[in-house]
Amino acid sequence: MNQVAPQHDPRRLIPRTDALLALPEVAAARRRLSADTVVERVRAIQERARRGELPPQKVAAAVIADLTRARASAQTPVLNATGVVVHTNLGRAPLSRAAVSAMVDAAGYVDVELDLESGVRGKRGARTRSALLAACPAAGDALAVNNGAAALVLATTALAAGREVVVSRGELIEIGAGFRLPDLIASTGARLREVGTTNRTHLSDYADAIGPDTGCLLKVHPSNFTVSGFTSAAPVSELAQVARDRGVPLVVDVGSGLLAPDRTLPDEPDAATMLNDGADLVTASGDKLLGGPQAGLVLGRADLVQRLSRHPLARAVRIDKLALAALEATVAGPTAPVVEYLHADPERLRARAQALAAAVDGTVVEHDGRVGGGGAPGVPLPGYAVRLPESIAARLRTETPSVLPRVHDGFTLIDLRCVPEADDSRLAEAVRAAMRAD
Repeated sequence: MNQVAPQHDPRRLIPRTDALLALPEVAAARRRLSADTVVERVRAIQERARRGELPPQKVAAAVIADLTRARASAQTPVLNATGVVVHTNLGRAPLSRAAVSAMVDAAGYVDVELDLESGVRGKRGARTRSALLAACPAAGDALAVNNGAAALVLATTALAAGREVVVSRGELIEIGAGFRLPDLIASTGARLREVGTTNRTHLSDYADAIGPDTGCLLKVHPSNFTVSGFTSAAPVSELAQVARDRGVPLVVDVGSGLLAPDRTLPDEPDAATMLNDGADLVTASGDKLLGGPQAGLVLGRADLVQRLSRHPLARAVRIDKLALAALEATVAGPTAPVVEYLHADPERLRARAQALAAAVDGTVVEHDGRVGGGGAPGVPLPGYAVRLPESIAARLRTETPSVLPRVHDGFTLIDLRCVPEADDSRLAEAVRAAMRAD
């Protein structure tokens, strides 16, 4: 009788966990990742080998490659080659080096609520408040909270909870991710008093709606859309006079966070102009045109800002120490990247695009960038892009460094407006790699 030779199970060749953990590259990864995370990733690759997806002899190399790339945060740095400056899907405003440095300093123990000279408790965010007031002298006081929606919710809660907020129907906007202004205000306990129509709201509409139950008037910049044609809106200066005459505060939400006028965006409202026109409070976001971290800003009459800061909700929407530090450094520091990208020289953009096109065999085309983030809808930012085959877009997004291009009309467009010039060589190499693999 012939004997059947015993079959060899290739799974026995898969390296043991302890052997893989002893590899120098794996030991180095444990300085960046927790021990549990390292073990989990090692076992995941071993499991791939057990399923036959990976030869046993390649397990060690796969583990090393995986853990070399792994980071404690799953968020991937991206080169923004879309031409959209405030890109919501990419985290809105990129921070300046000064703001990043300030956040690193604030990551440890800092005097966020301590007066080092006296040794007693200090006021939280005092230096950020001073920086905001220096940047916007029209404001009597300033308060920072955790985002723009929180700033508006805090204002309407402190001024009008259980009372009416008078607002134009044409300004009852949806702000993104399905959140709608009427729902936000209703959540504060205030009642909306809608006036006017979608396209026309007159000063008399506001005046007729004001009564003993009015908590405040609210004017909201539509931000991410425009209404043209047969339209009418009450100017802030005239609305402020009505509010003063009737003894109710006027809150203006400018949305995008400009503290002062910007000649590139002539129709975008700014905090200084609104306050000089008579607004009692202005609310805005910190991570859009201001170019800072996610934050909500409240600027205006000192008594009203103090009233908001003492409200119990202020504690729930309090800004953290990292954002406080980054916001102060953004306002008091050098020009933020967002501002640089908005005012990028078209001729310099063309020269950079030509250099990239020559390096990757692409074609330079005219390409308008956009403000993004709900700011200045329809306003073009003249520039240039490198046109390449559409098929490389997915590889650009998924390789290292990750590059997000614009895909349009069957082509991949690489716009350098929001790519730091120091990264041009990295971008060129990423494009070349994607082209080789295509």
